[in-house]
Amino acid sequence: MKQILLSLLLLLVSLTIFSQTDSLLNSLQLSTTTKQDLLPKKMLFTQRWAWGEHGAFRGNKPLTAEIREKDMKMRRQMLITHQILGVVTLGGFIGQAIVGPKLYNSQRGDPNYRSLKDTHDLLAVGVNTTYSLTALMALFAPPPMVNRDKGLSAIRLHKWLAVVHLTGMLATNILAASMDDNHNSQLRPYHRAAAYTTFASFAAAMIVIKLK
Repeated sequence: MKQILLSLLLLLVSLTIFSQTDSLLNSLQLSTTTKQDLLPKKMLFTQRWAWGEHGAFRGNKPLTAEIREKDMKMRRQMLITHQILGVVTLGGFIGQAIVGPKLYNSQRGDPNYRSLKDTHDLLAVGVNTTYSLTALMALFAPPPMVNRDKGLSAIRLHKWLAVVHLTGMLATNILAASMDDNHNSQLRPYHRAAAYTTFASFAAAMIVIKLK
């Protein structure tokens, strides 16, 4: 009788321990799933570096739903700033599109050449500054909760156009520097083409994101 009672007691203890262990495993799995759900599966490398689970901007704080809620508020503010700076940058592009042809049509000895050159250079500095800040706001904004740009979408087109105008921006600046250093007027058509491509793709990227 005692052996039967002892066996039943051991069985009960074993079931209790198994139940607790199973409950703990389920809890850990739920915790892991929840933590993974707090971040999207796909992120820009800048977002992963800055805002990943152990990102540079996280410090030693564990990732929680409350922190991700703060991330979303910060993301919203940074993307609003991104849009505002985009409008300012577009205005600078328009200014360059007006001054640039006048500068091309003038000669170094013309009375207005220096004034046009200084204006164009000032606009270039302004555009490069606001363009860089616009890009930083997008690249380093905290990632969204989920990836929503599956398939062809306005956001995906916006990103593709961003690659185009970033390439054009780099080409425009490199060609401009080469023209200034070597006084090479033969590069003007390429510089003009790169500048117009940058302007057109940048403007298209802004229009596309407004239509999403």
